[in-house]
Amino acid sequence: MAASNQSASAQFLREPELRRGLELLYFGNSHIVRSIDRGLAAQGLGRAHHRALYFMARKPDMTVSELLSLLAITKQSLGRVLNELASRDLVETRPGDRDRRQRLLRLTPAGAAMEAQLFDALREKLAKAYARAGQQAVTGFWTVLEGLIPEQERARVEDLRTNDA
Repeated sequence: MAASNQSASAQFLREPELRRGLELLYFGNSHIVRSIDRGLAAQGLGRAHHRALYFMARKPDMTVSELLSLLAITKQSLGRVLNELASRDLVETRPGDRDRRQRLLRLTPAGAAMEAQLFDALREKLAKAYARAGQQAVTGFWTVLEGLIPEQERARVEDLRTNDA
């Protein structure tokens, strides 16, 4: 049976249902990120670079500490990613307004253009899936995904939406 026609059973908390959900999360994520892998590879960049670009686009002037926390990678890994992006003139840094030791991150026009191009590829796939599922299913999907985020991290995720006005 096609995935779009199969409903979760009334026993959705049983192992087979949970495994199906986990598999769908894995394969859905895998296919959506693969849609931009070729473009990143052509630039000599990887998924960590894309994630950094994405979050800097969502919240300009984010601190390095904030980005480090969002990406949940080591400081050394983030340093490599930021150095690569800066050397390609995709990201710029400036000192913080209140604390000059802080480094605030912002995409350059070239970085914003690259992030927008990558997002367009992702948007197309996600929009098709959303349209196929319908508003109620999308709301349920968001509810499930939000439920996977620990309570103490939800404010940080919500903070990214402040630019959506």
